[in-house]
Amino acid sequence: MTSPALAERLDGLLFFPVTAFGQDGGLDLDAFRAHVRAGVEAGAAAVFACCGTGEFHALSPEEFGACVAAAVEEAAGRVPVVAGAGYGTALALQYARIAEQAGADGLLAMPPYLVVADQRGLLRHYTALAEGTGLDIIVYQRDNAVFAPETVVALAQVPNIIGLKDGLGDLDLMQRIISAVRSALPGRDFLYFNGLPTAELTGLAYRGIGVSLYSSAVYAFSPEIALAFHRALVRGDDATVNRLLDGFYRPLVDLRNQGRGYAVSLVKAGVRMRGLEVGEVRPPLSEPTPAHVKELGELIERGLALLGDN
Repeated sequence: MTSPALAERLDGLLFFPVTAFGQDGGLDLDAFRAHVRAGVEAGAAAVFACCGTGEFHALSPEEFGACVAAAVEEAAGRVPVVAGAGYGTALALQYARIAEQAGADGLLAMPPYLVVADQRGLLRHYTALAEGTGLDIIVYQRDNAVFAPETVVALAQVPNIIGLKDGLGDLDLMQRIISAVRSALPGRDFLYFNGLPTAELTGLAYRGIGVSLYSSAVYAFSPEIALAFHRALVRGDDATVNRLLDGFYRPLVDLRNQGRGYAVSLVKAGVRMRGLEVGEVRPPLSEPTPAHVKELGELIERGLALLGDN
């Protein structure tokens, strides 16, 4: 089992690259490689390839495998690579096999497709996925996959399920989950992640319940801002945290909330704005309006200026 190795390496800012497409809409692996390489060299602690920001939903299995393999090659062992996996159990297992063959270190298991399952069904799904792969798994709580504390306790007893990423934002539930796992499994090193869109906005709240790991979409287009915020949050420099929250992150979230799918398409626009042509989002997502792209550019400039004020 590789779970201790991966769990110990997931310590720092987590990079969720966008997936690059060319003008014809096809996969642009050269641009994707450049994006991953730049993120690793800037200081990411891990690469989460082909997940939500990476448009997992829009990729064929062949494209998925090619991207994961490219991410593994560019990371070159410097940081772990975690790949997305989703849909129903059969397809999730297929994507897990592809990711394993491509050299990934772990999986981010996204919610099952479409159906709303009960707790027994969710436990069966993620247990079957864990039993069908040698990779370590982080379970993603969001949308139609919301877990009762006792279900997370059961999941945490599966050796290669190493953590829970929370995209729901119910801090009461998260505190109860953490307490239940701690009480039932003393000594179990189970990881928790803040997985909300623009996770920095809730970083202080999650830090308050002991959750310090988070995924940063901002890192994809402005690692300078993301790393400065992360350093301040970890060190307890709340003055810097609040300055970046007030001047950059809160306005960014306000902008993100102006359009459906902006948690992905706005990030991709930001990557293009910073000089790397990664193409547009695939349907059913849509591009941000020109006015919103302009506003994003102004926000990035403001965020970088705030770093100079520090």
